Order: sequence, then structure tokens, then C-alpha cells
Amino acid sequence: MHPASAQETENKALIRRWFEEVWNAGRIELVDELRAPDSVSTGLVERDSESRGNAPFIAFYNNLRQAFPDLQVHIEDMLAEGDRVAVRATFEGTHMGDALGVAATGRRINVACIAIARVEGGRIVQGWNSLDQLGILHQIGALPEKGAAAGFFTGRS
Repeated sequence: MHPASAQETENKALIRRWFEEVWNAGRIELVDELRAPDSVSTGLVERDSESRGNAPFIAFYNNLRQAFPDLQVHIEDMLAEGDRVAVRATFEGTHMGDALGVAATGRRINVACIAIARVEGGRIVQGWNSLDQLGILHQIGALPEKGAAAGFFTGRS
């Protein structure tokens, strides 16, 4: 394992700030400071969907924050190499709003997220995201808890 470069350390600090201030403290006004205006995001809505600029991210963020106003992101692991930072995180919150098209249930969610960001000039310029959206829907009761898919990987039904 190579020692972290100064740039990798700075990039990790930026991404930690992103999750702590934008996500956990709800400081949406920092998006334009921390993300480049022409940034590209993959996977905010669907796995391979790509969006450009901050407006689509802000819409995604606002929907999640409206549905889960107490949303907190817990960074489990963070790795940096060159201009990229990878994060394994847990999203937790209480379903108290209907922004996802499902009436508020008061149920708690705890889902996994993997995000990789490319940083350039002290700002996020590209991001790849994998949030367990199916897990969110299951946990708020929008999808059946058990069914044909429940035993898919275990062989049990």
C-alpha cells in the first residue's frame, strides 16, 4: 500500500465534508461550492442514468431529504487513489414525507451506498453512485417484504 499523497488526503477531506455538511447538516447551499457546475453524476435515479450539472443532483437530494428529513449518512470506509475517492456508506432516516410517491409511513430505513467521486481543482467533477433504492422501497413498505425474490440468492423461498 502506498502512502497517501497530499492530493489524496485533500480529496478525502472534501468528500468527508460533502457527506457531513451537505448531507448530514442539510447545507444544500454548499453544492455549488463543492461540485463543479458541469459535474456529471451517474446512478442518481437509475443505475446507468447520467445527469449533468448541479440541478439534477439538487432535485435528487431534495426528494430524499423531503422523504427522510432526518437523513444521516454514516461513512463506513473511504479510500483514495489519484483523483478518485471511494466511499462505502450507510443512509439512515425516518420516512416522514411523500416525496418518493409513497405516503409517509414513519418507518426507519438503513441502506447501503457506494459512491466514487472524481475530484479536480478542489471540487467534485464526476460521481458514480449506487444507493440501495430497492432496499429503501422494501423498508418503507412500498414493496412486499417477502416474495419470489426473497430466496433468489439463498435458494430458499
